[in-house]
Amino acid sequence: MSDDKQAVRERVWAAMQDAKVARFPGARGRIPNFTGAEAAARLLASQPEWDDAGVLKCNPDAPQLPVRVLALEHGKVVRMAVPRLRDERPFLTLDPERLEVPPRRAASIRGSAEHGTPTAVEHLGHVDLVVCGTVAVNHEGVRIGKGGGYSDLEWAIAAGLGLVDERTVIATTVHPFQVLDEDLPETDHDFRVDLVVLPDEVLRCRRRPRPAGVLWNHLEPDKAAAIPVLARLRSPS
Repeated sequence: MSDDKQAVRERVWAAMQDAKVARFPGARGRIPNFTGAEAAARLLASQPEWDDAGVLKCNPDAPQLPVRVLALEHGKVVRMAVPRLRDERPFLTLDPERLEVPPRRAASIRGSAEHGTPTAVEHLGHVDLVVCGTVAVNHEGVRIGKGGGYSDLEWAIAAGLGLVDERTVIATTVHPFQVLDEDLPETDHDFRVDLVVLPDEVLRCRRRPRPAGVLWNHLEPDKAAAIPVLARLRSPS
């Protein structure tokens, strides 16, 4: 399964680089920072699901920076994961009512580390909208990330604590090269997205049952041991 997913990633990364639609530092090995990311963010912000969301969890990657900026400008609270969930408080909270710097500065990776409030998973509260980074996605909402598995793990942790549920909408912003008209490999711990937002089009996907918590037998022991929140959830005091 991992080899099948990697083959899809390599194909999308190569296509985006060949077409020169991936901005610096390139597509390969990452969530591609695609041309048109700002337009996709604006289109997402015009959807009713955006209007209904007060709290948004967004990945920290460059192509979703415009999403994070717009969320703050629109008065939404933004939660961003610390890389690899490595901290005891593995999320950063950006509350526009408390920020003393412009949204563009606060929403960057460096800015969020400086101005965000470290937050334990248990204190996130309900998340209305999840925006995730994507390498490839299809019309059914099956998504492939860059291979770390942290977006799926963040969802599973939050779902197990009741912080995301059937009311939570999952969206991604992508370039057309990232949308594939084919079946994509997925596992039981993968979530699908509800909205695929391109610079000039929104694809709405039929929802399927989502992971309701951490599938412990899917976790590598070394990975589980390196994430403090997993140790707390597995052995609650």
